[in-house]
Amino acid sequence: MIIEQIYTGCLAQGAYYIMSDGEAAIIDPLREVQPYIDRAKRDNSTIKYVFESHFHADFVSGHIDLANKTGATIVYGPNAQTDFPSHIANDNEIFSLGKIKIKLLHTPGHTLESSCFLLIDENGHEHCLFTGDTLFIGDVGRPDLAVKSDLTQEQLAGLLYDSIHEKILPLADDLIIYPAHGAGSACGKNMSTETVSTLGKQRQLNYSLQYKTKEEFVAGILEGLTLPPQYFPKNAWINKHGYESIDEVYEKGLRALDADAFEQVANETHALILDTRNENEFVKGHIPNSIFIGLEGSFAPWVGALITDLQQPILLVCDVGKEEETVTRLARVGYDNTIGFLHGGFATWQNAGKETDQIASITADTLEGLYNEESINILDVRKENEYASKHIEKAQNKPLDYLNNWIKELSKDEAYYVHCAGGYRSVIAISILKARGFHQMINILQGFKGIEQTQLPLEIN
Repeated sequence: MIIEQIYTGCLAQGAYYIMSDGEAAIIDPLREVQPYIDRAKRDNSTIKYVFESHFHADFVSGHIDLANKTGATIVYGPNAQTDFPSHIANDNEIFSLGKIKIKLLHTPGHTLESSCFLLIDENGHEHCLFTGDTLFIGDVGRPDLAVKSDLTQEQLAGLLYDSIHEKILPLADDLIIYPAHGAGSACGKNMSTETVSTLGKQRQLNYSLQYKTKEEFVAGILEGLTLPPQYFPKNAWINKHGYESIDEVYEKGLRALDADAFEQVANETHALILDTRNENEFVKGHIPNSIFIGLEGSFAPWVGALITDLQQPILLVCDVGKEEETVTRLARVGYDNTIGFLHGGFATWQNAGKETDQIASITADTLEGLYNEESINILDVRKENEYASKHIEKAQNKPLDYLNNWIKELSKDEAYYVHCAGGYRSVIAISILKARGFHQMINILQGFKGIEQTQLPLEIN
């Protein structure tokens, strides 16, 4: 028996490869499926099942492509309805995989079809539980994503309490817990950086398992929830109804364009130009009106939070050799309409003598000298909890996550000094603002890390 966690840091997501006696299963695969197929080939095994813990909202699963390429059966829990061939399992249904068995436990709450998968080894021992978004290490799945007109988040939270207490907690303490996500995912609020645990440890350490009553549990897990990213319901819809093959996405997106062709395609299609280089490189020079979201940061979640149209044509400016990775990571969150990339990267644009732009930047020391100007506007684009902990007294908190909501509050006639924690998010914010006509945006180099080294007055909680 082989159990392999395939963890993707950008999405804080865990997929799983399970193999026994020549038969394999994949749980919650990512969009690019060839690595799973290659893994099974190394074991001379056949992928028999694709188990989906629920309709994922934070990424587009590879379930359909994987089933089409391997003949595997897609399995969902009760209440699921799909527009593609799938097996909708019953609660406690058992699936044979080589010499082991996998038992589906229906655990509604995060979503109505949410299910966990209990692995029973060749000796009949309950070895581990793949918990999807029902139980995380240190947390539980947020219960506000499947809200409907006849179903409130409080009711979903109550279902989650019942699922955990009736289906999971009766299991043994030595049961290994494999969740679908870890710290950094927006599918929970208190997830650990650990990606595996035991049920016994979670009984002791998981805050959500300490509540004595259902009422306390419901109130506790709903407290402090922020709005989910705007792309979540769109990804859930795609996972339920289907999508374009990843092979077609690659064929369309990995089209190399010289500077003239790139410019022509941009003008003809009104494509969004997405620059994925390092923020420092983007600050020094970029194509006018291009948007920066660096591949080195939490790329896919920021794309999903800020680019509201999944069908928007996208042209890429990447570091040379990073084009396929970029197309892949866009497709993971449903952005399938990449239509080409600038061959040779930004240097090609420069060498062709095309127009370029820069972002004005100052140091935190310079900001300190300007601070007492009466009309100074400082935008802190960190998250609300970061701002609440410590911030410049005059700074306005405008979290990057919600830029599309607060942009209308700004004036194109005023200058704004923008910072985040270290510089990545502020450059994203400024690039979007400049592309929308806000041209008096100044970046604070090194962000709040640099600010803390000055004498600028801070409000500390």
